[in-house]
Parts: sequence; structure tokens; C-alpha cells
Amino acid sequence: MKATLFPATVLVFLASFTPALATTYSLTDNIVGSAFYSFFEWENIADPTNGRVNYVDQSTSQSQNLTFASSDTFILRTDFTTVLNPNGAGRNSVRIKSTKTYTSHVAIFNLRHMPQGCGTWPAIWETKESNWPTGGEVDILEGVNDQSPNAATLHTAAGCTMPASRSETGTAGQLNCDTSVNGNAGCGVKFPTTTSYGPSLNSVGGGWYAIERSSTYIKVWFWARNDGSVPAEVQNPGQQTNPNNWGVPAAYFPNTSCSISQFFQEHNIIINLTLCGDWAGNVYSQSGCPSTCVDYVNNNPSAFQNAYFNFASIRVYQ
Repeated sequence: MKATLFPATVLVFLASFTPALATTYSLTDNIVGSAFYSFFEWENIADPTNGRVNYVDQSTSQSQNLTFASSDTFILRTDFTTVLNPNGAGRNSVRIKSTKTYTSHVAIFNLRHMPQGCGTWPAIWETKESNWPTGGEVDILEGVNDQSPNAATLHTAAGCTMPASRSETGTAGQLNCDTSVNGNAGCGVKFPTTTSYGPSLNSVGGGWYAIERSSTYIKVWFWARNDGSVPAEVQNPGQQTNPNNWGVPAAYFPNTSCSISQFFQEHNIIINLTLCGDWAGNVYSQSGCPSTCVDYVNNNPSAFQNAYFNFASIRVYQ
């Protein structure tokens, strides 16, 4: 291909406008209230993380009031009335997956309340289930047993690592994202504020989680409901958004030693609430919680009254 020479003034013009074009996203999905029922599919499956739950289908979740929608609210919760047979199925709960998939995008989760309680393991995340871990995983909100703060984490096939020093307000943990290292700990970043997770989040009325995935990086932000620095286009979103205006993210995952296109394929958004299992169950005794995780879940249904998500909205921009 023959090289084309541009005048210096043209190059300056292009340089000044290209970044804005590259980072402005347009609204494609606005999920509010009953729209959750069509945007997501219910995963009536055995829990891949071996939790003490029974993921139910959509009709069951509605009939048992495990999911509920109004004009501006979507609730997703676990059962909190049934004493379980120790030899029977786990506590009824819900796991949903978006029908659409995304590569480069921005998603803003306006969350009023998240599940809390001993034994809980809630998550908002993105992955390609049919090709895990080769297709990558991004955990936006995740934790166990009310242990704050939140951690955003990547899980990948071998070959993806993060730099020790990067522009983020959170604290990086393991730098190797490979699922085969350290029991699939992934390369996580702990958020700087306790209000990013659990009872502390709920005490301030929730907040906003946001992810930007581009071809060269993944960023995750959080603002509590009472945070004066919430960007206007997050708090009062419009038809377009530009995360360059949002400040330093809590977690920043650049492509320095991890090709985003190689390690992250098209992803579904997944929201689920499991109990005990491979993480919450394994660290339960270190969390200041009573009894054993499975016994506690089996015998204390009322302890899960506050184990629910309350979403005001999810907005996806591409």
C-alpha cells in the first residue's frame, strides 16, 4: 500500500479528535424493571462453583418471589423461608445470563442493595461460559461472607499478567490472571472503600458499578450513593457516555502483557447469588460466621432475608 503524507495541521486535527471518537459510546440497552425478564435468560443449572443452592427457572423464581419487577426496580434473591433437608437440594436461588454478548462496551449497574449475610457469594460478572477460561472472565462485583471491600478480578488462560504499578485507586493482589495459578485466584484489585461491598454498601443505599472494556484495557469503577464525585453521566445517564470523564478507576487492567482480544472473547453479563461453595464455603471459618457454612445455610432461612439484589437499572453502551 502506498504511503500517504498529511500536512502537519491535518495530523494535529486528527490527533485531537481521534481519542474522543474512540472513547464515546452510544446506549444500546437500557434494562429497567420488567425488562430484566427479556434481557436475561435464567440458568436452571447445577452450580458450577458447588454452592449450597438450587438455581431455579424463571417461572419458579417469579412464583416464589425470588425475582420481582416493578416500573423502576428488579429484585433477585435467595429463598429465606425454608429449612433444608441436609440430604436434599440446596436453597433456591437465581442465576441469570444476558441473551446478548459484548466485546468493547461500557456497562453501568445502578444498584440499591446487594446480598448480604454469612455464607453468601454474590457476583456481577462477564464471561463466555462455553469456552471458559479460554474466553476470559471479568468479575465486576464479587465477594463472600460480607467481607468488604469489593474486588474486581480477571480470570484467563495462561499468558495474561498485569503490571505491578498502574493507574488505579485500588490495591492489586496477584498479578498472574491464569486460572491454573493459586487455586484460580485470578489477578484481582481490592477497592479502596468499604462501602463498595456488603452491609456497608447497603447502609448508604448502594451505588454505581461501571465497567469499560476496550481493545486495549478493562476498567472498573465504583461510586457509593452518597459520593459527591459521581460523574453526571453515570448518575443521570443519557444516550452517550465517555468514561474518559470519570476519573481514575478502582481497577485498571491494561494490555501491557495481556492481549485483550486474545484472552477475552464475546461475553455475556451474568448475575448470580450462590451460598457456600468453592470460595464462600472454603473461607467461612475465617469470616467470623457461626457453625459451618452448609449447616448455617440449611437451618437458618431467616438469616437470608437481606440476601437480595435490588437493581434500579443496567445500561449498556457500545
